[in-house]
Amino acid sequence: MKVSIAQLDSTDDVERNLARIEEMAATAAGQDADLVVFPEFAMYDLPQPDHRFVEVAEPLDGPFTQALRRTAARHGVAIVAGMLESIEGEDRAHNTLYVAGPNGEYLAHYRKVHLYDAFMAKESDLIRPSEADGPVLFEVAGTTVGLSTCYDIRFPESSRELAAAGADLIVLAASWVPGPRKEDHLHVLGRARAIENTVYFLTACQAPPISTGGSVLLDPMGVVVGELGEKPEVRTFEVDKERIAAVRRVNPCLTDRRFEVRRLATAGVVD
Repeated sequence: MKVSIAQLDSTDDVERNLARIEEMAATAAGQDADLVVFPEFAMYDLPQPDHRFVEVAEPLDGPFTQALRRTAARHGVAIVAGMLESIEGEDRAHNTLYVAGPNGEYLAHYRKVHLYDAFMAKESDLIRPSEADGPVLFEVAGTTVGLSTCYDIRFPESSRELAAAGADLIVLAASWVPGPRKEDHLHVLGRARAIENTVYFLTACQAPPISTGGSVLLDPMGVVVGELGEKPEVRTFEVDKERIAAVRRVNPCLTDRRFEVRRLATAGVVD
């Protein structure tokens, strides 16, 4: 399977962001991509999240996702993109990844489980955590793809759950907040998630200055297949299932483990 990383530079203009998604999807299709991965908050992003995140949120089947499906169908590619999903009767939104199929169909959605209440941020003021009771995966071009978002990378059981459920590729859509050592954290954690699960691991980040950029695809040995820089761009890489099989023959850690993956109790309660 060929997968494109679309390092988008989202703003507070949804129509502008959709136009950029259209352009990048066209570029990816021109590179024979089967799947195009956009960042977290592809629909709408701000340097400092505030009440507008809730005000612009849309239903799961709203104008933004309808536009995504049209773009996917027009270019014959599957698309993963982050959105703000409205919740009826709630003063918060969901931080959601939406997946449109190459024929313009709905494939899957994932609502962020772990909220970024860290490094002096408080995502839970604006975002309601998912009540998901299992991993979210979909299939494209014979490859099983698992979904995760940004802060999820710091919880290794999230990626292990996806790998145990059959993911060949784990996608992490992110708007990774810049800060001291933050880029190092992202790179080290991504390599760890790829190596310990013997899967391909793809991080699609927002471009600077909102995020760090540096989107990357890692293979099951943690080798960098391809990495983007600081600017908005689209690059396409190969996900090779034979590579996964070869790595697992020498590193069978998924079959050697002696416990069942399960969701762990949290240390605190989120209202």
